[in-house]
Parts: sequence; structure tokens; C-alpha cells
Amino acid sequence: QQSGRKYNLFLKRRLRIDKRHQSKDSIFFRDGVRRIDFVLSYVDDLNKEWEKKLERRKEFESNLQKAGLELETEDKKESEDGKIFFVKIHAPWEVLITYAEVLNIKVPIKENDIPSMVENPLDCVLSPLRLPEKVMHPEPDYFTAPFSKDKQELYLINDESTFFSPSMRNRIVNYILTRCPYGTEEGKKKFGIKRLLNNGTYTAAYPLHDCQYWKKANDPNCDSERYTLYMEWARFLRFYKEQPLDLIRKYYGEKIGIYFAWLGFYTEMLFLAAVVGLICFLYGLFTMDENMSSKEICDPAIGGEIIMCPLCDQECEYWRLNTTCESSQYSHLFDNVATLFFAIFMGIWVTLFLEFWKRRQARLKYEWDLVDFEEEQQQLQLRPEYEAKCTQKKRNPVTQEMEPYLPLTSQAVRFCISGATVLFWVSLIIASMIAVIVYRLAVYAAFASLMENTQTLQPISGLLTPQLATSVTASCLNFVIIMILNFFYERIAIWITDMEIPRTHMEYENRLTMKMFLFQFVNYYSSCFYVAFFKGKFVGYPGAYTYMFNRWRNEECDPAGCLIELTTQLTIVMAGKQIWGNIQEAIVPWICNWWGRRKARNNPENLYSRWEQDHDLQTFGALGLFYEYLEMVIQFGFITLFVASFPLAPLLALMNNILEIRVDSWKLTTQYRRPVAAKAHSIGVWQEILNGMAILSVVTNAFIVAFTSDMIPRLVYYYAYSENEVSPMSGYINNSLSVFLISDFPERNEPKENPENFVICRYRDYRYPPDHERKYLHTMQFWHILAAKLAFIIIMEHVVFIVKFFVAWMIPDVPADVKAKIKREKYLTQKILHEYELEKLKERLCQGDKRATEKEFIATEGRMELSRAM
Repeated sequence: QQSGRKYNLFLKRRLRIDKRHQSKDSIFFRDGVRRIDFVLSYVDDLNKEWEKKLERRKEFESNLQKAGLELETEDKKESEDGKIFFVKIHAPWEVLITYAEVLNIKVPIKENDIPSMVENPLDCVLSPLRLPEKVMHPEPDYFTAPFSKDKQELYLINDESTFFSPSMRNRIVNYILTRCPYGTEEGKKKFGIKRLLNNGTYTAAYPLHDCQYWKKANDPNCDSERYTLYMEWARFLRFYKEQPLDLIRKYYGEKIGIYFAWLGFYTEMLFLAAVVGLICFLYGLFTMDENMSSKEICDPAIGGEIIMCPLCDQECEYWRLNTTCESSQYSHLFDNVATLFFAIFMGIWVTLFLEFWKRRQARLKYEWDLVDFEEEQQQLQLRPEYEAKCTQKKRNPVTQEMEPYLPLTSQAVRFCISGATVLFWVSLIIASMIAVIVYRLAVYAAFASLMENTQTLQPISGLLTPQLATSVTASCLNFVIIMILNFFYERIAIWITDMEIPRTHMEYENRLTMKMFLFQFVNYYSSCFYVAFFKGKFVGYPGAYTYMFNRWRNEECDPAGCLIELTTQLTIVMAGKQIWGNIQEAIVPWICNWWGRRKARNNPENLYSRWEQDHDLQTFGALGLFYEYLEMVIQFGFITLFVASFPLAPLLALMNNILEIRVDSWKLTTQYRRPVAAKAHSIGVWQEILNGMAILSVVTNAFIVAFTSDMIPRLVYYYAYSENEVSPMSGYINNSLSVFLISDFPERNEPKENPENFVICRYRDYRYPPDHERKYLHTMQFWHILAAKLAFIIIMEHVVFIVKFFVAWMIPDVPADVKAKIKREKYLTQKILHEYELEKLKERLCQGDKRATEKEFIATEGRMELSRAM
């Protein structure tokens, strides 16, 4: 009953309000004319800082009005919960044109007359993947020029209210909000909406979505672009369709647009890698029965008669080689000749991906008017926090203006603290990895003793060997540790980057990116590096095993090789990260917004205002895209650095990315407030990180094929040591196992029981037998194999690098047609501007001082002639 009375009061209050203005599900002020470009919200709580917050708000809003912005406040009585005030902000034409000039915003001056690209003959085949033309290209293509207040008649201004798009308008208003002062505290001038949000003066600041995502707006003046994006892009059933990149850019800005362009291009390129990887996997599957190594291991007459040395000291027993039959068969899926081909292919694929992305990026820069953006960005992106915290000023040698700066001593101290903190956390990861290795060594002995049966010498489960059981449990434990360390380090990285006080937004993002990537690189890949390059390499031999901390005996690889364990590690960490990431990205915001979205659907639109609906959504923070890029770049590392061990990794990545595009678009369109539009001409520092990983991947895959897989020892045996011409690989398993005399076991290593009185046992290595004069020393075959491995690494690296650099040289970064279009646009833009100036000069000749303007007229005509000649 009490809730019913509250709801009735709420209805009466809303009906009283709605008598005097239109539906509250609107993006306009009460007059229905002025567009809401930004919304601020606050709660009028009567705590001890209430008066200070009130004073800050009054000063801030007064300064916003002095800057030319128009405000309209919605009283808390009009809000759904009766607690929140909303301040709606409108930027009038005069403000927009003033700051469009300051921000160097490019606007249309003439419709593009350059012919479009020649039609693709595959267009009819690809038509099911296409979106409607109106969705793909929501605006005509124009020649553009930076806006100038003095040349307004030059631009194609048909309607002042729609000339600047909503994303441009919210970018301009956000620029003012981040620099507007609100008073002086503790002798320092305070300014910027970010500080006011941090100290609780305002609870939120955001631009509005243009409509509800599940239906079009009733207002005919609204384009309902959010609805179009949801219907054509954000639904999973549209996964096979192309992305409406121009509409994304128009609605969300270039920075978000270029992320989805990169993600879409990366996913398209993954298709080729996934197909080739699947073919290599199928080759391993179909040739599994022909693999001589697993045949010999599984043969009771060969593998059943080979007695292997114990897997741990004292507690473990002797075991027969054929107990690893199933694992050796499955190992062949990934450890075969196709592995080498796929490793080389992926080295070339990475180069093609990066080079073709540069071309795609260059085309987007032209189409989205970002060609001259780099210089502009350096001037504009000075962080308000930098301006606020740097009290000292010095003269800029370029602009000759006084500007804030951070003294060199302060920078040095901050960098030292930052570097020490990063080093500490990286050391913490390495310590946690060592802890997992210790776990592997300790548990390995336990699994080995549990899985041996003294009566039959058969494992409890055919496939689950002690090595695999240890690898699976250690991988799961490692994944949990990775997630926990990530949670804490993200906050630490932001804190130390804030402490460094970077000068520009780009500098801030680049520093944070390098810190986070360094940490994530060590965190995610350290366990894979251990399995690939250290596990089983420093074991020693029976009677002279090597120990970690003189206590735990180092792990041995499976008789069929360590590659299957690297595959297991990679699969668990990669798949676990992708599943957890999608849960975090989609389900968590959905649960947070469920209640608010239910109200929005159930209540009449005129009782649930547009600004309240958006207020109830999650915030897409300044680092929202940063985490999306980081997630994809870590995935890129998995499919390049260790792909020789798991040809199906690109297929897993492809399936994840098809889902990722729709999850990201869905959450951005339905679960988050509209982000402030921002410009970006590239993916930034991520490009350099991808280039570095591409080079490192060639090295890591060469080492994996050489040292982790069994390919080189097999090839050496095939060409140099095989004595069977009919079946050259027969006898390889016996050749790869050395002999140890059980009576040579020291007391520390010898098993407690030997019920069948075995005399010798075998172990994986190339050492002389006990009756040889060089007892237990490495044989010549060991050195031949080592030389072959080193030679293979050098040859593979050089071949792949030569091909990579040749491909990179062959493919120009900017397509020829884009270069021509850029030159053509610059020429035509200059011509239009010059013609405009001539017209103005002619008018002045008729009205003013003839002598002054005649010289100017001649100079302008001369400049036009020079431009034509150029």
C-alpha cells in the first residue's frame, strides 16, 4: 500500500509537469527547440560538505553561462526517485562556431566530385553480407575545410541546428566543461568537470543517446541513429553482416570508430589463418594412425616391454612406456610436419595483417577527414590535470606563450617511484610463477605415485598421465592467479600514471598502455614460456637429477614431447581469458542495468525522461577502449607467439572475435551511456606493440619447433641414424631413450619397491649406456641434434624475416588511389578558398581603398595560378 501511494504521488507530480511541456523522452529543452548537448546530475545531500558543493556548483554553472552555454535545471521533485537534480546544457550557434574554430573542426564546403571506386565483381556474391546504403553511408561525401567564423558563407550551412552533428556538439561542450573554472581553493585555481565528479559535487556528466535502442524516437527531428545501430549492428543475429563504420563514427566519434574498424579487419584476416590452421590440424588427425612413434609406444611388443625410470624419487615406481599410448597419439595432432609449415605461414600472415591494416587505416584517415589530425592533436590534448597540478610556468619557444611545466627534478622523482612500482609488480608475477612451478613439482610426484598400479603397471586412466594431470591443474591455478593479479595491478597502473602527470591525453594513454601491456605480457605469457622453453630441458638423468631449491626434482616431458602440455596450457589460459572477458563485458553491465531497463520498458515514455534513462546506464570511462585493445592484443600474442604448438588458436580467436564485435557493440549501444566523441587517426601505440610482437613471434615459434616439438630429433634420426630403408622411422623411440642401470641409483632416488626385479630402466635423453667407457655422458647424436636445432632456428628466422621485409616493402602503406584523392582534395579545397577570397576582394574593391586591395587581389590571383601549376 505504501509503495502504491508513492507511485500515485509520482504519477500526479509527473502529470502536473507534463501539462506544461512535451514528452520527457526527448533530447530537447522544454521549448522543444534547443537540443540537449550534455547533462550534469547531482544529489542535494545535506552533509557537512553540502554548502561547499553548492557554492562550487553555483560558480561552475555561472561560468558555463558566461562561456555562452544555456542551462535548464530539472528539479529533484521531477525525477523518478525524487532525489536527483539534472542540469541540461545547450550550446547555441555562437558557441559552436567559436569552439569549432578553436578545435579546428573540419566541415563540408562542397560535395565530393571524385568518382567512387570501380565496382567489385564479387559484389553480387557478397551482397548477403552488405548493409543498406543508407546505413553504411548516412551522409554524402564532402570536401571539407577547417571551420572559420569569418568565412561562414563558404560552408554548406543549410540548417544551423543540424550543421554540427550531435557528436561534434558534445565534443565541443565537453571541451568547455573540462576547462571551466569553479573557484579557488587552498590558494589554487580549480577547474574542470572531472574534479567536480571526483569530489562528489556532481554525480555524473554525459551526452544523451538520441532515442531508446529498441524503438525509434517519436520526434521527427531525431535521426534515431541508436535504434539503427542496434537493429543493424548490435544484435548477434547480424554477426555475418559488415559493420556500419561511417555511422559508428558519426554517432560515437572517430576514436571508437577506428577501434571497431581495426577489430573487424583483424577478424577478417583471422579467417585465413583459421582455415590454414584447421587444415594443419586435420592433417595431424588423418595421419594419426600412420605415426610410427605412437605406433611403437602403443605396441605391447615394443612400448609394453620398455620399462621407464620412476617419475619421482622413492615413492614412484617403474612403469611401462605403453601407458602413455593415448597421449602420444594426441600429441601427433599438434606435433607433425604441418606444424613447421604453419609456423612459417603465421610469420608471413602477421606481416600481411599489419601491412594491409596500414592501408585500411590510411583509407579511413582520408574518408574521415583525419589526414591533418596529428598536428592538431598535439595542440589540443593538453590535460586539465596537468594544467592544474603544474603551478610553474615557462615560455613556449614555438608559441611564445607562457604555459605550465613540470620541473625536471619532480619528473625524475616521479619516474623513479613509477619504475620501482612496476618492477615490484613484475617481480611479484615472476614469484607467483615460481610458486606455480613449485606446485607442479610437488603435485607431480603425488600424481605420479597415485597413477601407478603395482600389479598391472597400467594407469588409472588411459589419457590422464601424471604430466597431463599436473599441467591441467597447474594451468587452472595459474589462470586464477593471473586474474587476481590483473585486478590489483589495473588500479596500481592508473595510480602511478596519474602520479607521473603526463602532459597530453595521448602521452597519458601511451604511458598507461606500456605499463599495462608489460604487466599483462609477463602475467599471461610467463607460464607458456616456462612450458615451451624450460620444462624438461634441465632434468638431468637418473642418479644425477637437478632439483629446484635442492628439494623438488625438475619436471620431465612426456615421452612423446612437451608440445601437448604447451597446447594444454595455451588452451586453458586463452579460452579461460576469453570466456571470463565476455562474461565481464556483457553479463555484469546487463545485471547492473536490469532494474533500470525494466522501469524504462514498463513505464510510459513521458514518465521516464531521456536523461534519467541514460543516467541509469553504466559509464563508458575514458579507459573503456583501452581495455578492449588490451584484450585483443593479448589474444594476438596467443595466436602468434605460441601458434606452432596449437594450430587451432586462430580458429578459437576467430569465433571469439565474431562474438566480441557483437558483444562490444551491444553493450555500447544498450548498456552504456553515450561516450563523449573523441578523435583518433590510428590505433596509436598499439601499432608499435603489434609490430614488436610480430617480430618476437618468429623467434618464439622457431624455438618451439626446434626445442619443444620432436620434429628435429625425428629428422636427424630419419636422415642420419635410421637403418631401415623400408620404414625409416621404425626404431626411433628405442633410439631416443637411453639406458640406466638400476643398481646405479643413489639412495635418494631409488624406488622403495622393485617387485619384478628390473635391472635396467629407460629415460628420455641421448646418453651412453652404463657399459660404455663414457658412461651416462651425452652421445654424438645429442650434439648432432643440438646443432640441427640451432641451424634450423637460424635458417627459419632468416627465411621468414626476409619474406616479411620483402612483403612489407612490396605493399605501400597508403594506396595509390588514396594518395591521389588526398592531393585532389587539397587542390580543390585551396581553389574554393582562393575563389572565395577573390570574391571578397572584388567586393572590397568596389567599396573600399582601391590601392590596398588591388595589390591583395593580384597576390591572391598569383597564389591561385601557383596552386594550379603545382
